Amino acid sequence: MFYVYIIQSRKNKVLYTGSTNDLRKRFKQHNDGKSTWTKGRGPWNLIYYEACLNEEDAKIREKYLKTGMGKRYLKNRLKRFLSLTG
Repeated sequence: MFYVYIIQSRKNKVLYTGSTNDLRKRFKQHNDGKSTWTKGRGPWNLIYYEACLNEEDAKIREKYLKTGMGKRYLKNRLKRFLSLTG
């Protein structure tokens, strides 16, 4: 399985979207400061993920979720959660 995920910084509430084939390992890397973009912005909460059958589908979905339409989808999907943390 491959995963598309959204993490949120507990420090400043910023969201990060990524994809991986090992969600637990990748999430730990983010929290351990071993990811370039997220380093220094943690700690992180995993707030959303989707499972895909192959890497290509996960990459396409990740790219979509980073677009304006994808961000609107996530905002609607997570509106109750985001209102609690925002």
